[in-house]
Amino acid sequence: MIENYDSVDVIIGVDVDQALPNDEAKLRDLTGQLKRHGQVLFVVDQPATIRALPIAVAQAEDVLVGYLPGLAMQRIADLHAGEAKTDARDAAIIA
Repeated sequence: MIENYDSVDVIIGVDVDQALPNDEAKLRDLTGQLKRHGQVLFVVDQPATIRALPIAVAQAEDVLVGYLPGLAMQRIADLHAGEAKTDARDAAIIA
């Protein structure tokens, strides 16, 4: 469970199908840009399959990291009936 979730200003939903830069400097730059808007929460749906680097950078940058279990993800996605499955849609649902 994420403590102080009410202090989160920016939520990043990451779908593992979407490529993330596998470059620490680029990830730190992206994280720094987002942190200008407040407390950031980085949410993944499959932590075992996502690259470890984005999670490690987020943690090193004092960004909260959360996990959305697959069953919860599916139940939330079911609320969006009629919409085609896309990476962008999944990332938005995760966030």
